[in-house]
Amino acid sequence: MPRLAHRTNDFLTFRVMELFKQAQALQAAGKDIISLGIGEPDFTAPPQVVEALERAARSGLSGYSPTAGLPALRETIAGFYLDQFGARVDPRRVIVTAGASGALTLACAALVNAGGEVLMPDPSYPANSNFVLAAGGVPRLIPSTADKRFQLSAQDVAQHWTPATQGVLVASPSNPTGTSIAHGELAELLAQVRARDGFAIVDEIYLGLSYEGQPRSALTLDDDVIVINSFSKYFHMTGWRLGWMIVPDSMVEAVEKIASSLAICAPTLAQHAALACFTDDALKTFAHRREAFKQRRDYLLPEFERLGLRVPVKPDGAFYIYADISDLGMDSTAFSQRLLLEAGVAAVPGLDFGPAHGDHTMRFSYATGLDRLEAAVDRMGKLLGH
Repeated sequence: MPRLAHRTNDFLTFRVMELFKQAQALQAAGKDIISLGIGEPDFTAPPQVVEALERAARSGLSGYSPTAGLPALRETIAGFYLDQFGARVDPRRVIVTAGASGALTLACAALVNAGGEVLMPDPSYPANSNFVLAAGGVPRLIPSTADKRFQLSAQDVAQHWTPATQGVLVASPSNPTGTSIAHGELAELLAQVRARDGFAIVDEIYLGLSYEGQPRSALTLDDDVIVINSFSKYFHMTGWRLGWMIVPDSMVEAVEKIASSLAICAPTLAQHAALACFTDDALKTFAHRREAFKQRRDYLLPEFERLGLRVPVKPDGAFYIYADISDLGMDSTAFSQRLLLEAGVAAVPGLDFGPAHGDHTMRFSYATGLDRLEAAVDRMGKLLGH
């Protein structure tokens, strides 16, 4: 049997995957499990997207696309960024990828040198560290706090930048916290990075799922930012494996060269189908579904407080609540196990997202129907004696 390369031992493993396996086993044994764990919308692609896929398949449009994606899709994404997020983007800078994970892999491959540090907030989406590690870099989690909305700040960049640091990777809105970086604060952070000749990768996967005011892209602040986005969350196409990145003009050729070797292109039929996401009817559907997510958030926040799950910062986007369980008298690993085994509710212990707050926090996903959320709250209340 081949011996695994030593460096794979550095990769993070996710408790959420073990939790998912446990939940599946319990369901297979006949137990009803309500999942507040996996960040996958319960909504699926709307009918016009499925119909576009079928038309493309029947028309034989399943061959390789250009490495950077179908020109029509790149142009449409650029127009979407202008209409929805206020950023004027040359379609040439849009690179369509095999999901946001593919985009992050390409970004790190293009930007991170061996031993180069990338600053991220603690808590962060855990796979981000693995993207950096895969490129030979060193992820550095900088502990953040509720008063910073659990985000990286300009002060953090100034304080923690070292000769080995190459850039930053942030998400707004964030997984696991659902919090965004205020536009002015993001401008200050980017200015600190630019002053040090570093790069900034901004994950905007959940930007369309912003609930407070009109969202603006980081690209309205700095054209040199590398932006990551996806069809999985706002457009509800998780298994279609389609995302995109928007890169500075100077990076286009290098990213295309790397992408052509790693993946040739993103799934072509999914690209043809994705064009239907931007029709007026589809956009109305997505806007309506965003309101459904907001309704779920607004239901859960007071219920969690009633149950003793404190929410230090109100989430303003995505579909996650990052709750402090310090008052419950158990750590997050023990609580997640009791929730699953005794209440039939799956949720992720905070340790998946970093050590700074991990032992006393939980991430709850509300990417499931309101009726199931109500049942989950009822079960949790019984477990906690409320």
